[in-house]
Amino acid sequence: MLGFAKKLFGSSNDRKVKAFQEHAQRINALEPKFAALSDDELRMMTDAFRDRVANGETLDKILPEAFAVVREASKRVLGQRQYDVQLAGGMILHEGGIAEMRTGEGKTLVAVAPVYLNALPGKGVHVITVNDYLARRDAETMGKVYRFLGLEVGVIVNGLSQGQRQAAYAADVTYGTNNEFGFDYLRDNLVYDRREMVQRPHNFAIVDEVDSILIDEARTPLIISGPTEDRSDLYKILDGLVKELIKDKDTFELDEKQKQVLLTELGSERMEEALESGGHFAADTTGLYDAANISLVHHTNQALRANTLYQRDKDYIIKGGEIVLIDEFTGRMMTGRRLSEGLHQAIEAKEDVKIQPENQTLASVTIQNYFRLYQKLSGMTGTAATEAQEFGDIYKMDVLEVPTNRPIQRKDYDDEVYRTHAEKNQAIAKQIAECHLAGQPILVGTVSIERSEQLSDLLSKFEYKVEVSRKLKPQYEGKAKEAEKIGDAAYDITYETKLRGIPHSVLNARQHELEAYIVADAGLPGVVTIATNMAGRGTDIQLGGNLEMKMQKWLLEQRNMAVEVTPEMEKAQEAQYKADIAVQREIALAAGGLFVLGTERHESRRIDNQLRGRTGRQGDPGTSKFYLSCEDDLLRIFAGDRLDSIMKTFGVAEGEAITHPWLNRAIETAQKRVETRNYDIRKNLLKYDDVVNDQRKAVFEQRQEFMDSEDLSELVGDFRRDVVSDLVERYMPPKAYAEQWDIDGLDEKVRTTLGLELPLHDWAAEEGVSNEEIEERLLAAADARAAERLEQIGADQTRGLEKQFMLQMIDMQWREHLVHLDHLRGVIGLRGYGQRDPLNEYKTEAFALFENLLYDLRHNVTRWLMTVEFRFQAPPEMPEFQEIHLNPGTGENEMVNPAAQNPEGQLIGDDRAKLPVEALPPGWEMTGRNSPCPCGSGRKFKHCHGALV
Repeated sequence: MLGFAKKLFGSSNDRKVKAFQEHAQRINALEPKFAALSDDELRMMTDAFRDRVANGETLDKILPEAFAVVREASKRVLGQRQYDVQLAGGMILHEGGIAEMRTGEGKTLVAVAPVYLNALPGKGVHVITVNDYLARRDAETMGKVYRFLGLEVGVIVNGLSQGQRQAAYAADVTYGTNNEFGFDYLRDNLVYDRREMVQRPHNFAIVDEVDSILIDEARTPLIISGPTEDRSDLYKILDGLVKELIKDKDTFELDEKQKQVLLTELGSERMEEALESGGHFAADTTGLYDAANISLVHHTNQALRANTLYQRDKDYIIKGGEIVLIDEFTGRMMTGRRLSEGLHQAIEAKEDVKIQPENQTLASVTIQNYFRLYQKLSGMTGTAATEAQEFGDIYKMDVLEVPTNRPIQRKDYDDEVYRTHAEKNQAIAKQIAECHLAGQPILVGTVSIERSEQLSDLLSKFEYKVEVSRKLKPQYEGKAKEAEKIGDAAYDITYETKLRGIPHSVLNARQHELEAYIVADAGLPGVVTIATNMAGRGTDIQLGGNLEMKMQKWLLEQRNMAVEVTPEMEKAQEAQYKADIAVQREIALAAGGLFVLGTERHESRRIDNQLRGRTGRQGDPGTSKFYLSCEDDLLRIFAGDRLDSIMKTFGVAEGEAITHPWLNRAIETAQKRVETRNYDIRKNLLKYDDVVNDQRKAVFEQRQEFMDSEDLSELVGDFRRDVVSDLVERYMPPKAYAEQWDIDGLDEKVRTTLGLELPLHDWAAEEGVSNEEIEERLLAAADARAAERLEQIGADQTRGLEKQFMLQMIDMQWREHLVHLDHLRGVIGLRGYGQRDPLNEYKTEAFALFENLLYDLRHNVTRWLMTVEFRFQAPPEMPEFQEIHLNPGTGENEMVNPAAQNPEGQLIGDDRAKLPVEALPPGWEMTGRNSPCPCGSGRKFKHCHGALV
């Protein structure tokens, strides 16, 4: 019934897209009007639109005309006219949705119209890509349209100076990667001067390959870390206590299979006693599990793990006085790799080697929470429908499938399932050889770099033999049935070797620019390309070759040879390439178009669909097929043994495969189960980060208020009053008798926090004196002390100091708070054993810790301003920050090797305009990068004159 209604009325998606296509007809009607305008008149439309927006007209009202203007500009500048389906995709982006468009439908061009429209109010539009190469390419290509219409375009890539970043963000349209935008947001919240911030408020963003960035990349957070203070003594103390404790096996429970170890109730009691007697608890706490002692609990657990789970010469070795980890799979040393969260330091304490300081998180944000800062967020990709629920739940974005410009002619074959990896690999190699010899281009998709390299080795050595003749062996003559049972072994077969080693290219998503050129040639007849899922994304595979990429490569070659290219030369070369491509395209089409071969099913259907979508672009014919084995991870986990036994039962011979639509559905069901589980994990992690995110936003907003304020004296005065009130309430509780007051404690705190020597004992001894009266006297004395220091130091200096102290102290407290939250997150799951919801417990504990942060901020700022003696000197060097975003697939830090996204070491952004080193004053070229600049600015050389050469 539902199927009939869907056929009759169309799906919800169809109805919405149809409405957008009707709007496209209105835009089409405006085409002749704008086609008649001159270039200058078309450019002037931007100013006219901006005036209308300034006068209160909505962007929705301007949309038809703005889209028509962009279409006309694209025709004139790029020679490309947006199809109606591309205009529909642009409208979806403008409304804050996700446009799912097949590969080859021109998504890069789709974004231009909504970007232009949303840039008109002057608040900035960000276009996010998956790598630096695509950010530069799209900013350069599409930037021609924006500049033609009078908009400024910036690009954020690795290696830009602060000034270059500020200029790029100030532009109307800014291109860049998610990592660059995210880290700039975090760095902006570590500066001490508003003028050093680079980003504007987050207005509108369009995310290209939205599924890759907002789902795959979002599995790991963005982190800026720096070195912590030396805590070697703490590690050594805890190591000694744990070594003594574990002599009694009843004090801990060890699960070697799960690599987990926990203190028993007896162990916790003994540890608590040892730490309390040693005076290691935080002030005013009596138990190990008090919120203020959360770091002690964490480091105790790490010391316990180091002494029970990690064994010398198995998990690590000692080399040159350092702990070097050993890879459990290969047995190789992992030099330079360190365990996180204090575990490596715990092992160093255990083995009594030098303890290296651990890095501390200075600022962090998840990709989900960064992108939720935007007032309007949209995205585009070829594969989003399978993750529609996650996009809706987390980002509040609807996914709409946009129909293709031409009907799809791709043929998707059922999966072939073999018993073993070896059998599957032989079948894959045979299929590749057949395509290569037939002149059919083939793209081979793998799930990892390791699998790509294994397949590459196989193809290099593979011999493709074709049967020429077969003759029944003498002993089987007249025994046709017996020979049929035995198979090939009953015949003398003659083979002819057609191919020794199959030529191929391997792409691993590391050299993005280089790989874009390889992918551009993947549509040539007989070409074999092996690629991981992410490799070469953003570049179309066009049958016969990609004209644009060929021209780029040729121009680069001419420039490298110092050849001056004239317009005539360029035109002639383009005509030659077009002719070559037309011939090669016909050959590839005759062979069946691009063949996409998947070597394994990914745990996500979306990744498989991305691979399939590479073929059959713009109505071209194409083929896709997946080759699987019972030893593949997905099948092995969900149905490997059962499938293997079925194949044995039915007598499937070695090298034969089974294939059936039911099998495809079973695999799809397994993928759905994995997707659901992974989504639940991501959603659960996000619930915890949302708790931190509310606090993060509050702290970052408070920082910005501090930076914007010229005079914080009123806030400092409020802090001082709160501190006095806190002290009196703590040592002279409201309903306590005078004999119960702790005047000695109050006296000590008044001296250390307020810097005051007062006759508190005499005041307390007065007849009928109340705690409110003592609080008033204390406050009057504190205000007098503050006024005295203001006169000593001077009003202007004091205002500056207050601001600096506020910012430094809120940063210091926030860093400590992040460490506490990390440690709390590590142990909060144990509350589940007590039938308590860990998330609710985490919220409660995190709120208590945040209140402690605010309490400590008031007291520390007041103590510093009331007691510290000031000597004015040059500020100390800031420590080098480390940016961390772990690749969810490989675990590598994507920010360590920027050359991976800029392989040929080319100058990027505005760096092309840098000066030769001879332009510096004599001797300045010898200055170290981190040394003060000789100009006397006080900045590092690399951030000052060093950035110019």
